[in-house]
Formats: sequence, C-alpha cells, structure tokens
Amino acid sequence: MDLGLQHKVYVVTGATRGLGLATARELAADGARVLVTGRGAAAVDAAVAELAALGDGPDAVHGLVADNADPGTAERLVAAAVERFGRLDGILISVGGPQAGPVATAPEDAWRDAFESVFLGALRIARAAAATLGEGGVIGFVLSGSVRQPVPGLGISNGLRPGLAMAAKSLADELGPRGIRVVGLLPARIDTDRVRELDALGGDPAASRAHHSAAIPLGRYGTPEEFGRVAAFLLSPAASYLTGVMVPVDGGALRGL
Repeated sequence: MDLGLQHKVYVVTGATRGLGLATARELAADGARVLVTGRGAAAVDAAVAELAALGDGPDAVHGLVADNADPGTAERLVAAAVERFGRLDGILISVGGPQAGPVATAPEDAWRDAFESVFLGALRIARAAAATLGEGGVIGFVLSGSVRQPVPGLGISNGLRPGLAMAAKSLADELGPRGIRVVGLLPARIDTDRVRELDALGGDPAASRAHHSAAIPLGRYGTPEEFGRVAAFLLSPAASYLTGVMVPVDGGALRGL
C-alpha cells in the first residue's frame, strides 16, 4: 500500500529514542520530511544522521533540541518545520513517561512536572499545530494503555493520560470541520528503554518481562518497529477517514472493547 507520505512534512517530538524514533524511521523511509526533537543535542544529532540515511538524505530531516514542558516549544517547533520544509502536514506528540510510583506516595512536584510535559506541553503543541495545519492535516498523541485501564505502579500516568485522551477526542470534534484529524495511540509493553527501566524496578527484569508477556494474548512484547508502522499509517493520508480514535498497539493486552 502506498501511504501517500512522499514529501509530506511531519514533526515528531521525543524522537531520539523509543516510540518517537521508531515512528520517525517509518515516516522517513517512506519519503516524508521529518523534524525530530529531543532534549539533548547529541541525541538529536544522532537521530538526524540515522534518519537521513533511511530516507531522502540530510535535506529531508531536521533536528531541534526542545523540551515539551517549555511554554515556548510549541510555536518554535511549528515555525521551524514551516521554515525548513515550507509546510506542515502532521505532528506526533510523544513524550517520555512520568515518574513511576503509586498515587498515594508520588510527590506533588512529580505530578506538577508530569502535568507540564505530558499534559499541558502536549496540548500546547497540538494547539500550535492546529493553527497552522490545513485540510488533510493530522495531530497524533502517543498515550498509553492506561487511558483505558490503570497500569500498576504508574499512578501519575494513570491520572494524566485518560484526561489527555479525552482532550484529544474533543479536539477531533473541534478540528473535524476543517478537515484536520486527531488520533491517539495506546502502547503497552513495547520493548523500549523506558519499558526495560520499568521492568527493572522490582529487581528482577526477566521475571517482570515473563509476567507481563504471559498476560498478553500474543505472548510477547511488541517491537518499536511494530508501533512505528501503526503510527505512520495513522499519520498518513491512507488513514484519511480516521479521527477521534484511540488505537491500542499492545498485542491484545487490553481486553475491553
């Protein structure tokens, strides 16, 4: 299937590793122009070099050091994409997961920091993109299976992700008349650095992985590439009649409809 990504322009935040980088790889390999962000210059430079080798060379990729929690980031990202590539067709808002721990003991500053990056930062970026996108544009949010059911030990994520998902669905209603789509992705146990860190919290990463794998109908963790392909499809013109949806990428781990 031709996804229609050739020469389309996308911003992918948090794209120096994990799910953001996996998505940027798929977009670049299919001929899209991609602006990627991260919080460290060395990591951004490494991601840009990798993506340039996959797609149409260095002119098709641009990197920007940015923190989603910074109030100035949203406008800066959109302006940089338009200045570099002359247009903006879509954005995937990906941010690292908040501090692990139960609701009862997570410190207030951890809640505030997570709200700024995971929730408010994401909304700022989405609103800035919406002001620039035209008909056919798309805004994607990398959320979590915690949108639909709590994940043990991730109290802050369980508190913030469902609210952001509902904001995304409201935004889909608001932007639909302009032909702009809004979608969300709900990953669960994808084999990223972040998930490996979570598996290590209990002191026995192998046992944790075996436990979680046993609860997944496909019996294994997903790969970043599997997530990236789903994300690239949802961002592409091939998914032009999908909006307001929250798509699990979890091997069947979520049991509800």
